[in-house]
Amino acid sequence: MSYLNFDKTLLVNLERSLSKEILRTNRAGVYNATTLVDCNTRKYHGQLVMPIPELGPDNYVLLSSLDETVIQHGAHFNLGLHKYGDSFSPNGHKYIRQFECETVAKTTYRVGGVILTKERVLVSFEPRVLIRYTLVEAGSPTVLRFKPFLAFRSVNALTKANGQASTDMDDCENGKVNRMYPGFPALYMQFSKKMEYHHDPQWYKDIEYPKEQERGYEYKEDLMVPGYFEVAMRQGESVIFSAGVSEVKSTTLKTLWNKEVGHRIDKTSMFDCLRNSASQFYKRVGDKCYLLAGYPWFRASAREEFFATPSCTLDIDRPEYWEAIMDRTAVPLVKSIVESGEWKVESELQGMDEPDALLWLVRAFQKYAHKYTPKQAAERYGALCVGIIDLYRKQRHPRAFVHQNNLIWTDGTQRPATWMAATENGLPITPRTGYIVEINALWYNALRFTAELQRELGKEMAADLLDYQAEITKDAFVKTFWNGVYLNDYVVDDYANNEVRPNQIWAVSLPYSPLDKHQAKAVVDICTKELLTPRGLRTLSPKSGSYRPVYIGGEQERNRNYHNGPVWPYTIAAYARAYMNVYKHSGLSFMERMLVGFEEEMTELTIGALNELYDGNPPYKGHGGMSYAPSVAAVISVLDTMKRYETI
Repeated sequence: MSYLNFDKTLLVNLERSLSKEILRTNRAGVYNATTLVDCNTRKYHGQLVMPIPELGPDNYVLLSSLDETVIQHGAHFNLGLHKYGDSFSPNGHKYIRQFECETVAKTTYRVGGVILTKERVLVSFEPRVLIRYTLVEAGSPTVLRFKPFLAFRSVNALTKANGQASTDMDDCENGKVNRMYPGFPALYMQFSKKMEYHHDPQWYKDIEYPKEQERGYEYKEDLMVPGYFEVAMRQGESVIFSAGVSEVKSTTLKTLWNKEVGHRIDKTSMFDCLRNSASQFYKRVGDKCYLLAGYPWFRASAREEFFATPSCTLDIDRPEYWEAIMDRTAVPLVKSIVESGEWKVESELQGMDEPDALLWLVRAFQKYAHKYTPKQAAERYGALCVGIIDLYRKQRHPRAFVHQNNLIWTDGTQRPATWMAATENGLPITPRTGYIVEINALWYNALRFTAELQRELGKEMAADLLDYQAEITKDAFVKTFWNGVYLNDYVVDDYANNEVRPNQIWAVSLPYSPLDKHQAKAVVDICTKELLTPRGLRTLSPKSGSYRPVYIGGEQERNRNYHNGPVWPYTIAAYARAYMNVYKHSGLSFMERMLVGFEEEMTELTIGALNELYDGNPPYKGHGGMSYAPSVAAVISVLDTMKRYETI
């Protein structure tokens, strides 16, 4: 049985099929995304979506969709699908018989006696999408017609019919090229065999994106179709369509296709799906490499990158990507900050000055040490870890200050200080400020781990000093956060916020915990009782009067709910480690059952990936980004944690 296989029964049911999305990336920021039935439901969807640095930091939709029509004996069968008001047209989904994406996304259509398959890939590190059509069966001469729907706009905007859009289609090899607006790259649309082009420019108006309507944004768009291509095909024949920003030799398209397909990961298990998703977050920019926080709207963010990189590289046996992301990009950047004290703005990596970002980097080095050896980690990253500790200790961090009790204090009243970063009118909705529980848990862990690295290098005095500082931190941590039952979320002045949130779980999950066994068990137990769901931990206990579990409504309502009830899957990594730290090998079967909920998600929303967040109440509907790096990394991390216990 195919792992990612959907039949006609589901596909013709638009209520179900439109909720399932597919995503492909090229590891350089270019992506292709739509629904299973090729009906775009987001303004972020498109056949070719790519960064264009000359125009700004956004991604840009060049080719929104490509409608196909099967023509036999003068009869036209349109396979396209778009939403207009309360209806869909031209209802091409009724011809779909199967969708599968174990290797590449493949749709099978049946129109009378015609069986046609469509397969899609992106070319690695090049802004080019390839779509291969194969006429599996045809009892008579068949022509395929292709209508390109052009957008040429930012993913954060929608286009309307206008007189400035160029409909000129210049010649290129076996195709045509268009540049709708000045400043954009030209779009080359080519075929692997001879085609005929018919120029017939038309605006298709008021195409709707229901996902944007749900989110309270503008949701109607006009798209330009400059004309259509026609290709005559024989039974058993394949033709490849290419859309890119440079011309390609049409005779090389078959070779290029085979090369790309040969690199694909077969997605026949949950781990294979996660491994494939993890590789999609890589983004190479020149000689640098980043890990995007997710798709479709995320950029590279320091906190998310440092959290997710170990699992999205080392845990899937891709050390070369660890080296590209960390050694060639992140480490030189952090070294320059540590050595100069100047907090340079890195255009591709945002949020370096977040209070916890560098502590997550130390945690990433700690995972490297676990994967290899502490000695190797000490030789590669020991000096940098000391530099990061000194940066905090000597008050050189712009947003984090070490007090006499050796706890980190940060102001989160005017600007978000943690991952709970939703704002309203520029101010944090969840203003976590002062001493914040997970930041100080990370700080204690960083002190202990850096001491460990110093001992590996034979620097006993430096290690002893770090351990002494860690002991002060440990005592202050317990005194500040432990309320007798669990950990306060944050403490400022004489106020201790005792709402039950998932942030306390990191104090148990990290290799060095400031808590004793009784306290650790109490934290795990209350998180299990009040926060745990099949998708991860809720951001707030249902017992709180501020609990808002459903991520719906306009932007303001969603922001208010964002971290006050919905489930963030990325918390499951910390929970799993904490649970296993407390219950040891006896907790293995429980964690295996917990993974069932995540395996279900492989076929639910973004096929083979995990969303950014889910509702806090059943049925735990997914929302937010289609594929989120910390979510994917967290479940990979859980699998890795379980693997270690299974070998005991």
